[in-house]
Amino acid sequence: MSTVVAPAQTHEENKPQSRSIGWYGMVFFISSEAVFFANLIAVYLYLLVRAGQWPPKGTPASAELDIPLAVVNTIILLSSSIPMHYAGRSIARGNKRGLTIGLILTIILGATFISIQLYEYVNNAFGPSTGVFGSVFYTLTGFHGAHVTVGLLFLTVCFVRSLRGDFSKDHHFAVQAAEMYWHFVDFVWVFIVSLVYFLPLALAH
Repeated sequence: MSTVVAPAQTHEENKPQSRSIGWYGMVFFISSEAVFFANLIAVYLYLLVRAGQWPPKGTPASAELDIPLAVVNTIILLSSSIPMHYAGRSIARGNKRGLTIGLILTIILGATFISIQLYEYVNNAFGPSTGVFGSVFYTLTGFHGAHVTVGLLFLTVCFVRSLRGDFSKDHHFAVQAAEMYWHFVDFVWVFIVSLVYFLPLALAH
């Protein structure tokens, strides 16, 4: 009798876990957001090709981007994916302390990214009304910054809930959704910083 039960139990343990409806809903939401970013990037590339150079002719010479600051900010944002992944992995294993630590580190790095972006906005010698160049720059980076801010609010809610002990090994979809969203905004930033900051620099040479 025991020889029949053991294989059945092993079979049940090895069965792959199916994705929840919430997971597919989050994938659909992120995909729809990706379409918005793709459209903005497509418009930017169209304007760049049409102008033949970037910044376009007529843009004030003072309209320069702070490349070193962008590099530092990129490192900070991409680094935030590490503690976010750690937080997700921790709660999946039932480690609530690891979840809390990972979330707070991600929030700190994300808030630092937004703070540096605001610093850049304040100290830029151009604004959204500085022709096509200023309009495109602030639209792309601002739209992304808004998404990072939403992500920070999402993470803060998860952090507060983690302190209350709301999450467990078997019930933590909010954390999983936050991790998916956060990795998404990090991934999108790679495209934005490459196209907005570094592509014009490459074309100039």
